[in-house]
Amino acid sequence: MRLDKLLSNMGYGSRKEVKLLLKQKAVTVDGAYVKDAALHVDPEKQEVSVFGERVNYTEFVYFMMNKPPGVISATEDLRDETVIDLLEPLHQHFQPFPVGRLDKDTEGLLLITNDGSLAHNLLSPKKHVPKVYYAQIEGIVTEEDCEKFAQGVELDDGYETKPGELIILKSAQQSEIELTIQEGKFHQVKRMFEAVGKRVTYLKRLSMGNLKLDDSLKLGEYRELTAEELACLQNRD
Repeated sequence: MRLDKLLSNMGYGSRKEVKLLLKQKAVTVDGAYVKDAALHVDPEKQEVSVFGERVNYTEFVYFMMNKPPGVISATEDLRDETVIDLLEPLHQHFQPFPVGRLDKDTEGLLLITNDGSLAHNLLSPKKHVPKVYYAQIEGIVTEEDCEKFAQGVELDDGYETKPGELIILKSAQQSEIELTIQEGKFHQVKRMFEAVGKRVTYLKRLSMGNLKLDDSLKLGEYRELTAEELACLQNRD
């Protein structure tokens, strides 16, 4: 890879700005100062440093975010703040995107990456990746609702959902549940409960496949996936 492309990809500025760094003798390759922006380097075998700090080249980034309400799952929007706006500028530089969508008022686990292949595998209906949600429901959730969800319910547009596993945590006028589904239709959880005459008042995603929300992440906070978490996602059958 060209040296200027590598440094630009890692957030050290445009190609033009990288050339200025080279002129300032700020860049070394294997300990030697380099001025040639077109020099080809192997970031896995050679040590590239800027102002004495080693550049650890990364092609893909993987972040777990605890999405807050009021923020939309998109890369950009003219009106609302997006989950990408919550990332540090250096992380935004990698042009990541949210894997799937959480509604604007929904909280919880959101995977953000620039790895299109992984995103496709997690979102493909053929892969049957389970997603677990916690929700508070206006209305008494019953075992009959569990049976209906287990068979699949018909949404307002006539779509028949795949079977979902509904677990009642509290059955009252304000019920609490956990729901596992393998699809991601628009407002699906809310529409499934509307199909049985009830309303979701609070919704939070707890997990996606093997990836579980880190309880230590406050709303709006995010962190890189651990190597173990990433391996679990990549090695799904």
